[in-house]
Amino acid sequence: MQRAIDRVIQTYGLLTSQDAADQMKVKVENYIRTLFEAGETDDNRLTVCGLVYLRELDGSNDPVKAGYTGL
Repeated sequence: MQRAIDRVIQTYGLLTSQDAADQMKVKVENYIRTLFEAGETDDNRLTVCGLVYLRELDGSNDPVKAGYTGL
């Protein structure tokens, strides 16, 4: 679990800034811990889920803002 958290923070730091990643560390730790306790033990899946979670929190994963209207 800790390896997934470290990978999420490192990758998110590359996408944004390391300061932004460090500020989100507690949130992603809680989120990944919840997934782990629910039974997800694959580090790769935990990493991807953590990155998606952070991208949704910062609003950069919004399809409407990206121009996708569904039409």
